[in-house]
Amino acid sequence: MKRIRHIALAMAATMVLSSCSLFRDYERSTELPAADLFGGLRSGDGEQSTGAAGWREFFTDPTLQALIEQALSQNASLRQIDLQIQEAQQYLMCSKLAYIPSLAIAPQGQLSSHDWSSPLRFYTIPLSASWQLGSIGSLRNAKKKAEVGVEQVKAARQAVQQSLVANVANLYYTLCMLDAQVAISEQTASNWRESVERSRQLMAAGRSNKAAVAQTEANCLSVESSLLDLKQARVEAENALCTLLGEAPHHIERTSLDTFHVPTISTGVPMQLLDNRPDVRQAELKLASAFYDVNSAKANFYPSLTISGTLGYTNNGSTAELDPAIWIWNAVAQLAQPIFQNGRLIAAKRVAVMQQQEAQIAFVQALVAAGNEVNTALTALQTAQGKTALVSGQVRALTDAAQATEALYYNSPGVNYLNVLTAQTGLLSAQLGEVANRFALIQATIDLYQALGGGSGSDGEEQSAQ
Repeated sequence: MKRIRHIALAMAATMVLSSCSLFRDYERSTELPAADLFGGLRSGDGEQSTGAAGWREFFTDPTLQALIEQALSQNASLRQIDLQIQEAQQYLMCSKLAYIPSLAIAPQGQLSSHDWSSPLRFYTIPLSASWQLGSIGSLRNAKKKAEVGVEQVKAARQAVQQSLVANVANLYYTLCMLDAQVAISEQTASNWRESVERSRQLMAAGRSNKAAVAQTEANCLSVESSLLDLKQARVEAENALCTLLGEAPHHIERTSLDTFHVPTISTGVPMQLLDNRPDVRQAELKLASAFYDVNSAKANFYPSLTISGTLGYTNNGSTAELDPAIWIWNAVAQLAQPIFQNGRLIAAKRVAVMQQQEAQIAFVQALVAAGNEVNTALTALQTAQGKTALVSGQVRALTDAAQATEALYYNSPGVNYLNVLTAQTGLLSAQLGEVANRFALIQATIDLYQALGGGSGSDGEEQSAQ
């Protein structure tokens, strides 16, 4: 007898010790590729990443802020995800309430007569309760997975919001860039029209020829043709922004490229991408969900306990309504230990472990991809900043060259008009390139902000709460 008791105690102790792992929470692995995640490129000395700031802190243009707020309020995808968050929260509430017994009341009534005698009335008013505790740790792991599910949907919402904010900002500054290029092209076209008139006057005075006039007219027409292309591109960009705003095509008020001031960029600690980047967070949350799936698969090997009971009132067939009355109750406890399930439990556990390994690989890959995006965006930003002074100097030099060449042509009959055309064409190209580089600087800043997980701060939380 003592031997049997010792064996039972040993088995119970083994079960308790082996089940301790079922109550552990997911913990992030310390073996992650974080040392050179940005490829050696860093920006800013502070540890707080720019990605942790809200979009209102980053985009300070009031006109742009109003457009972003309108796009966020009108976006159908965000409204759908808000409903999905509420759905996930309902599932979480159910998993929490699983710890509480379920109650049900099922009144019953019956008439019974023998040989057409006066019928006896039977009625029972039972209140039944059922408490399914499940196997060891099964309810807890189900609840933890439901909590992870809520966070996954919130991360998906942040990803949609982040992409929407970046798209609105990019289209807004694309319009500002096209405005600047249209203005330059219009001024250039006006100057070319004047050149055409001057060339005709010089030809009439015998100081020029028809070939020079024809070349001047051809260049003027080329500029006017490219001007039409720029205006068409501006309309298309406006329409694309109107689509994001949920409105019919119309003119959108905007400022200019000069109003954008590059903020102080800090990439922060590389591992902050885990908290700031929604796609990386989603990958890690998927890994956490797989972790709890493994725990649940392990829990299926342990006994399952179900407790149920009934408390009721019956008249026991008396002709009286309430007397004599009998209170009835019963309680049942059932313990079920899986022994042989045709290999389903073992297969489910092995599959859960393999899915956890898959999620681990996907998580690391998402982290590496995020680091590469930060490196690319930061390189583009530094390149655009380095080119700013160079293209500005080029524009100043070509402006002086075009003015000097044109003055020589009109004042010195021996100067070839091809030199004037070359100088003016080079100036136009440099002016458009300066605007394009300014836009590239802004776009690289937005891309870096997004690569660092922009919108993960208070703005994202506020929108999610709404």
